[in-house]
Amino acid sequence: MLKGFKEFIMRGNVVDLAIAVVIGTAFSALVKAFVADILTPIIAAIFGKPNFADLTFTINNSEFLYGDLINVAITFVSVAAAIYFFVVVPLNKIAERRAKGQVPADEPLPADIALLTEIRDLLASRDGTAPSA
Repeated sequence: MLKGFKEFIMRGNVVDLAIAVVIGTAFSALVKAFVADILTPIIAAIFGKPNFADLTFTINNSEFLYGDLINVAITFVSVAAAIYFFVVVPLNKIAERRAKGQVPADEPLPADIALLTEIRDLLASRDGTAPSA
């Protein structure tokens, strides 16, 4: 049982996933700090509200704290944008560059062309001449 667990842990994709979670957590904290310390004050300077967490409304003596949801939404959109622009776009560019350097695989011949080529080769081998390309 321990051998199976060791094989599971030592798989490359499990280790890669663990590393991605750790880096993602650190990256999320970085973006969250950026939003809290830079982006939110900029928004506050424009709209005059320094912290959205205090925004509430009341219905039948029930208080709804929608301001914190705004803060979390801004953080989420910022994290998603940062991941897109700093991870996805560069990886797509690298994939494009790699694809340009590769020779595309030959497409298979249509069945009729393949049959005609085979007939040509058989006739050429019967006559003792080499087939021409």
